Amino acid sequence: MKNQKNNHINKLEGIISISAKGTGYVTTSGEKIKQSKQNKEDPEIDSKHLNTAMHGDLVEIILHPKGKNRQTAEVSKIITRAKTRFTGVLELENGTLFLNPDDTKMYTDILVEDKMINGAKAGDKVFVEIISWTDARKAPEGKVIKVLGRPGDNNVEMQSIAIEKGFDPQLPQKVENEATEIKKRGIKEDDYAGRRDFRKTLTFTIDPSDAKDFDDAISFKELGKDEYEIGVHIADVSHYVKVGSALDLEARERGTSVYLVDRTIPMLPEELSNDLCSLVPNKDRLTMSAVFVIDKNARVKSEWYGRTIIHSDKRFTYEEAEKSIKSPHAPLHKELSILNNLAKLLTIERFKKGAISLDQEEVKFVLDEKGVPLKVIKKERGDSNRLIEEFMLLANKKVAEILSPKKDKKNHIQEEGISIYRVHDLPSREKMEDLAFFLRSLGYKISLINGIIPSHEINKLLKSLSKDGKKSTMSDTVHRAVIRSMAKAIYSTKNIGHYGLAFEHYTHFTSPIRRYPDIMVHRLLTAFLTKHKVGKEKILEYEKLARISSEQEKRASDAERASIKYKQVEYMSKHTGKHFEGVISGITEWGIYVEEIETKCEGLVRVRDMKDDFYIFNEKKLELLGQKKKNRYRLGDRVKIKVKGTDLERKTIDYVLI
Repeated sequence: MKNQKNNHINKLEGIISISAKGTGYVTTSGEKIKQSKQNKEDPEIDSKHLNTAMHGDLVEIILHPKGKNRQTAEVSKIITRAKTRFTGVLELENGTLFLNPDDTKMYTDILVEDKMINGAKAGDKVFVEIISWTDARKAPEGKVIKVLGRPGDNNVEMQSIAIEKGFDPQLPQKVENEATEIKKRGIKEDDYAGRRDFRKTLTFTIDPSDAKDFDDAISFKELGKDEYEIGVHIADVSHYVKVGSALDLEARERGTSVYLVDRTIPMLPEELSNDLCSLVPNKDRLTMSAVFVIDKNARVKSEWYGRTIIHSDKRFTYEEAEKSIKSPHAPLHKELSILNNLAKLLTIERFKKGAISLDQEEVKFVLDEKGVPLKVIKKERGDSNRLIEEFMLLANKKVAEILSPKKDKKNHIQEEGISIYRVHDLPSREKMEDLAFFLRSLGYKISLINGIIPSHEINKLLKSLSKDGKKSTMSDTVHRAVIRSMAKAIYSTKNIGHYGLAFEHYTHFTSPIRRYPDIMVHRLLTAFLTKHKVGKEKILEYEKLARISSEQEKRASDAERASIKYKQVEYMSKHTGKHFEGVISGITEWGIYVEEIETKCEGLVRVRDMKDDFYIFNEKKLELLGQKKKNRYRLGDRVKIKVKGTDLERKTIDYVLI
């Protein structure tokens, strides 16, 4: 922070967040700013002082003189734009075309002159780039990059969600061509050289019923003396995707595949993702493997890493594997039962060390041929899901350990190492205090130790909300609050451990078909095994790639959530006037958010529609209280609701209480 004594101007830099109401809040950083008295409250910027700043921009601000209320400021300079491209509907008003952006954080329309419409017409859904915006008193000017189609069409809306977040559904032709050539070549005899052969070892995959790309397979062999050889075999994508190739450059830019409600936008072309790299049954496949000898107590006795070749014997869906675990007459019952018991022991060990249980219910849509949602079903998570999860966690943890710098007993580094880690920082004290306050307001006894709620206490609370497989109405509300209090997991070359999993070392090694960091980890593991030194000068490059992957992961997650929300609103739009049961998931001064129990479709009951009383929001108790009848609405309460209306453009649902 700079203090200029002559005119008492305080200048700060930071990222601006803009609310749906068009008010900005700037998150600042840096040592001097941390010492500032304003660091607990991000400076607020009203709409007339935004000076063309948009959500996510890096900006310079000038603080206003501090009054009794919240610190206010104004934007003095845009340093870098976070986003200049927006999807939306092209509208015509008084002979002028403008874009009405889908992004609710974009608080102004974008003017599009006739010479910039690129064949679009009023009413089209389009993708527009801002080409000029220097005067805050005028609308930004844009040009149409792509005409997407007519609003409301499922294909157009899904494309719009993806492209808005920076994921073009189409891969460049040169990338497709490169993949076609690799597919044509297939697997040759010389590809087998130097690989450990697992083709005669029992190997299988377990995936969702609708999965098309199979990243991982498990091999199993009984060794006697209550010991088992368990191989975690991962598609050897780095064998095909070479550094600097068109495939590689596109994959590093995308960072991840994107999973929308009705489609996948793959990071790699389907010739690789669904075919040559996919560990399909009854075909030889090239893999990178972590192979463990494990005893009956789930202790790892020895480990081996390297390039392998497998021949999967069976492709299980989760449902089929679940049946095999439970039924003595189902295929591979004995093997899956042993693996399941070992997985449960690994889970127990994780939680003993402080891992946090954050499994949340998820929903899945059943769509007709036009993409219209017919019904919403809850995804079931059984032993088969957790079995695969535990062995993938084990492989990820162990690979991170061997790639990490080696230390002696006095904690001195004896051997350098480099890896891309998957790290998860401790929650901030401020967020933990907020969580503790929230949980206490719900009547739970919560203690803070060194500013953190101990993980065993969080797990105990979450477990108490779910008995005999049935969740209490408060379960999702508490789960959501706990997740919001956590830091976000990211990729980094600097290892700070993984708080949520309670692992000192953790990486992503098991999904290279759909995640670029896993490809990088495969390359680093190959370099380590062949004793090829990765120079220190590469660390900066890897750190940059880790940062890009973290950013892309967030964008992909946002796109996935937006597609789910769109389908939920579309589903409820067919049920206007119908009655449902819901749980209060949020409370504000303008109303209560209610999540419908079966479909998890969240909507807003506005205070102005609560006609039976005059309600006041109590922020401390997080409740709405009726002044005459003393009706009280709190988080987790079950309520009966009616669908009042929906808005597909804004992806919102309005409920009323009945």
